[in-house]
Amino acid sequence: MTQKIRVTDDVLRSIPDPGQGAVLPKDGETNILITSALPYCNNVPHLGNIIGSTLSADVFSRYNRTRNRRTLYICGTDEYGTATETAALKEGITPRELCDKYHALHKETYEWFDIGFDLFGRTSTAKHTEICQSIYLNLGQHGYLEKQIKDQTYCEGCKKFLADRYVEGICPHCAYVDARGDQCDGCSRTLDAVDLIEPRCLIDKTHNVVANSSSHMYFKLDAAQPALEDWIKKSWKKGKWSPNATINADGEIVDARMKSGLKPTPVTRDLAWGVPIPPLGREDDKEMGGKVLYVWFDAVIGYVSITGEYTPEWKKWWLNPDNVRLYQFMGKDNVYFHTIYFPAMLLADGNNWTTLHHLSTTEYLNYEGGKFSKSKNRGVFGPAAKETGIPASVWRYYLLSTRPETADSMFSWADCIAANNNVLLKNFGNFVNRALKFLSAQYDSVLPESGDAPGPLSPNDPLDAEFVTDVNTLLKDYIDAMESVKIRLGLQIVMLISGRGNGYLQASGLNKALMTENPQRCAQVISRAVNLIYVLSALIYPFMPATSDALLLQLNAPARVVPEVLSTDILAGHRIGQPDHLFKNIDDKMEQVWKVRFGGEESAKKEEEAPTSKRKAKKAGAINAAPNAVAVSGPKSPEIIALEAKILEHGQVVRGLKENKEAKDVIDAAVTELKRLKAELVLLEKSRKPAAQ
Repeated sequence: MTQKIRVTDDVLRSIPDPGQGAVLPKDGETNILITSALPYCNNVPHLGNIIGSTLSADVFSRYNRTRNRRTLYICGTDEYGTATETAALKEGITPRELCDKYHALHKETYEWFDIGFDLFGRTSTAKHTEICQSIYLNLGQHGYLEKQIKDQTYCEGCKKFLADRYVEGICPHCAYVDARGDQCDGCSRTLDAVDLIEPRCLIDKTHNVVANSSSHMYFKLDAAQPALEDWIKKSWKKGKWSPNATINADGEIVDARMKSGLKPTPVTRDLAWGVPIPPLGREDDKEMGGKVLYVWFDAVIGYVSITGEYTPEWKKWWLNPDNVRLYQFMGKDNVYFHTIYFPAMLLADGNNWTTLHHLSTTEYLNYEGGKFSKSKNRGVFGPAAKETGIPASVWRYYLLSTRPETADSMFSWADCIAANNNVLLKNFGNFVNRALKFLSAQYDSVLPESGDAPGPLSPNDPLDAEFVTDVNTLLKDYIDAMESVKIRLGLQIVMLISGRGNGYLQASGLNKALMTENPQRCAQVISRAVNLIYVLSALIYPFMPATSDALLLQLNAPARVVPEVLSTDILAGHRIGQPDHLFKNIDDKMEQVWKVRFGGEESAKKEEEAPTSKRKAKKAGAINAAPNAVAVSGPKSPEIIALEAKILEHGQVVRGLKENKEAKDVIDAAVTELKRLKAELVLLEKSRKPAAQ
């Protein structure tokens, strides 16, 4: 198809999508290195985990690509430690087999969500061992390691030392009863597990937990603190950090550990699954034999080692502070390790490391009035999002629109459905579909001559000055928001721009009558609308890449950069592709279906015990009054409730397959399954006891 696009550096995107070829920084340019907190490799992520780090980092990575900046986004599974050993023991497999299993599951989940890493690696690699041991040796050579003999929590039932996260007890500082061995969720202080009051083993709470002594190496954080404080204050100012648990808006260090003076922290553990401790050439090397690096020490180095797996020239990213800006994304509970622990380690190492430029953290995403809970089957975990039939783009939009940036936020099925139906479908989708369908139907898909010269539209345009000025103002606001990593605000501005496009079409009266009465003005309006859609394809790309791809396909245009002003970049004579709906309506009834499906045992119980509505009661009365009707009394069985929910959900899947014009055999198979489920429901209902006469 004919393409007529203004081909200049300020229009077309030259930086590829994530994972498409090796990217190296270039001196003298803005190079962006992005990490998201490494997910632990013994469970599946839930929606809160995804929005807290991986998805948010993906948005910022894609945004920088729309500014033609060399960008690298690294993540991977954190695989070492006692938690992995214990989980493997429970499943009757080796730690390596467990990590292989969960690494694949995490990767599959993120791929479905369109999260584009340049590499999603893992920490159980030879490269990771090499870099971790190198940093450990450097700390030793520079006098930052010391041996200490201390008590550790030992489970007499498990017959081994316990990882901090596998010990709980009463916090010695605030008396919170469920404090973890490494940190208290009540007062947020880091802890030593042996200081817990009434410690208990989470593997088996009947086991007796005692303190046994062991020799370990400690990182002298106290010796690193002066340089660290200086670094924090400089980086906070330069990178424009948001207020966090380490430093406030006034540049005052508020972390309680730093205010009271940092203390040496252990970097070794009595385990088999981990990075082996290299000898320091000291007398105490024998005492370190058979030990491994503490998982908190090696995990943060994973960012570096995964980059090492990505490219042998990894030092161009990690030992290049003058040309590379490091952005790190995580939940609020990880702030200490990324603003204090990891930077202190890099500073003490002695090399000229690329250190944190900007920190982006989130609060917690909760689920329907409570918390996500894997043990209670409460909330959406891993691949289950796909099973709802809601497209990944819609999931991304809703999660990002509720991103808990300054306070905890709540996931709600009703809000998720409304976001799709009222915002994406009626605002964004309506603007795009209305303009492109008009162009297709009235101009045979070829953009007419509008009279607008290629390049920026004038804010003093005689007819559309207000429209052009409004869009340009919003574009500036969008860029400002995204540069400051205000992701939720950036997405809100995208929707404001598409809303402004809807208003423009309405105010301009784009229809057949305008085309007949004032063909020049009609051509001008459709040209400006199409070029705004082209801008939206870049603005939406960070948030909803599949939607951006669909827009580019319908526009028959190459990927573009985010512009600073609205311009005529798609020119007269350009032929667009086939217009199509970007979004589909979601039935409001699905709210209750998904609430039952993902609400856990409590939700299912409430559904079973719920009183019949007046409408349903009236309908049931009519059925019971009919001749030969079989009256049924009492609540529905859990089997019927579950089957009804499954039928509604599968019906949504069938509709989606038909709307997406999937292959006939795929649709037929889904329809057959739906009929089978309905037949099963009929049999279940017939098996219920009739009411007493």
